[in-house]
Amino acid sequence: MFLTRRGLGRLLGLVPFALSGILRRAAAAAAGDMVRERKVMVAMRDGVRLATDIYRPARDGQPLDGRFPVILERTPYGREEPSRSEIDVANQRPKSRAEVAAFFVKRGYVVVYQDCRGRYDSEGEFVKYLSDGNDGFDCCEWLLAQPWCNGKIGTMGLSYAAHTQGALGCAGAPGVAAMFLDSGGFSNAYQGGIRQGGAFELKQVTWAYSNALVSPAVLREPARLAALKAVDIRQWFARMPWTRGNSPLTPAPEYESYTFDQWEHGEFDGFWKQLGIYAEGFYDRFSDAPMVHMSSWYDPYPRTATDNYVGLTRRKKGPVRLIVGPWTHGDRTLTHAGDVDFGPAATIDGNIATDFLTLRARWFDAWLKGEANGVADEPAVRLFIMGGGSGRKNAAGRLDHGGRWRAETDWPIPDAINTPYYLTRDGALTPEPPAAGAPARTIMFDPDNPVPSIGGSITSGAPIMAGGAYDQMEGPRFFGSRQPYRPLAERPDVLVFQTSELAADIEVTGPIVATLWVASDCPDTDITIKLLDVYPPSADYPQGFAMNLTDGILRLRYRESWERPRMLEPGRPVQITVSAFPTGNLFKAGHRIRLDVSSSNFPRFDVNWNTGEPEGRATRKAIARNTVFLDRDMPSHVVLPIIPPR
Repeated sequence: MFLTRRGLGRLLGLVPFALSGILRRAAAAAAGDMVRERKVMVAMRDGVRLATDIYRPARDGQPLDGRFPVILERTPYGREEPSRSEIDVANQRPKSRAEVAAFFVKRGYVVVYQDCRGRYDSEGEFVKYLSDGNDGFDCCEWLLAQPWCNGKIGTMGLSYAAHTQGALGCAGAPGVAAMFLDSGGFSNAYQGGIRQGGAFELKQVTWAYSNALVSPAVLREPARLAALKAVDIRQWFARMPWTRGNSPLTPAPEYESYTFDQWEHGEFDGFWKQLGIYAEGFYDRFSDAPMVHMSSWYDPYPRTATDNYVGLTRRKKGPVRLIVGPWTHGDRTLTHAGDVDFGPAATIDGNIATDFLTLRARWFDAWLKGEANGVADEPAVRLFIMGGGSGRKNAAGRLDHGGRWRAETDWPIPDAINTPYYLTRDGALTPEPPAAGAPARTIMFDPDNPVPSIGGSITSGAPIMAGGAYDQMEGPRFFGSRQPYRPLAERPDVLVFQTSELAADIEVTGPIVATLWVASDCPDTDITIKLLDVYPPSADYPQGFAMNLTDGILRLRYRESWERPRMLEPGRPVQITVSAFPTGNLFKAGHRIRLDVSSSNFPRFDVNWNTGEPEGRATRKAIARNTVFLDRDMPSHVVLPIIPPR
């Protein structure tokens, strides 16, 4: 006999009544005003059961009668494991799930944590991101059938737990009445989070390796676990390319399989338009709930957050809010990112809210409980604008770059003036258009010696790479650096274009887009851009400090179309557009605005072998001669969104 999903949902709704007494007696964490029902196995539409913990208001160890709003977090990181995001400035020890639940339960909520499919105690096979839309829908449908749910569901979570929110939102999950997406919820994973500009983000490999080590499938087989632990991932990154069956993920074939699926799907085809990784394609059916999209400038998801804000705020009745800080991924209690400090104003705690728990609680109280707490009147957009600090080295050895929070009415900032800055033969970056006949500049890009990634919008990269702001100088901390360590600006495969020392402060806040004219002697290659704030020499930094702000990449086979790649005609100039993630920075007088142009950013992105072979399956390498044109007829430039003085 076959049941419809609705019929199955009704049937599943009966399960808690039959088991509730057993679960209550078996609960390991029943105490005081909260009771926990552990490892409730909730069936999805295909019969796979997902492990779920339920924290309910209680008295004397017994759950209270009545219906309550529910706060849901779906995670692949273990519903019983502490989340690294649940910390505050005063206490950097991550709170347990029970502690976080107790905070909300005390305010009158039921809190539910669920392991994603194929992770920890949940059944099924883990295929990263692609089951979370339907599973999230089914989970919400199940919640609505419970006697303790009042029909209103709030969702929360960092990173992957934000992706699960975006996925169930795209599925139009029932009952969703408030959302708080922290650093995730793919607007378009093809352009941020898995790929960018056609290139593949290798953090997907380091994430897969780290998380395969705690995969139920691997833990069940000691030989596979031993083989995976024996992998020297640094050596693997030093000897690329890889293939299926010959990669650091080979001992965990299910993780290798989905990773290579992402890598080999270079074209923007139906694979990338699936539920869970392409909110842009589902905005019209996305849950119409009040929602916050939060990210940070050195996170992999500021484009996700800003694109989702733009796409959803124009379509939905529920208020949509945007918060962007200066941190690395989820590190909202830290004042620094990499080797740069933004000062005490940088944290959520004490600036945007008392602490992060309170920030979310006020959002849920307003929209799940109807409290008139002022949340509805708060600014639509809150941004941390970096810059304005002393430029000195602080006690922790970091550059004091400074910054401040600012409220805006919308994103992109309405009064931004998009100003082209042109690249010149002598290395200048200027608003003056170039002259006719200005000569081009050329680099030789050797895929065996790619430009090392020194910070940036990176997460989950350990032990290979780390995100944040750094002086763009090679060194032993940065994978791929070679002795003698030198500034990236001195590499022959990096073209540097910078303004003269600024006579006045200039704020640049918004998306960064470069239009370049280029040619190559190979059928395919990459072009990268990087925007930097260059400090002048000082007593603390005798050579100055070249601080990375944001970067972008384009695989040139996709210059005309993401769906239909086209190889280059060797030597023929083509016009391309390279997009970087958005940023917000105040360039102080005396600093320089700099744009670097090259052809690699490794190991953040996979290296283009310049041969035009299928992605993720290359077998050959070639050195590319890549040229950037700089004259009046081919005016290569970057558009900077300049904010007028206020």
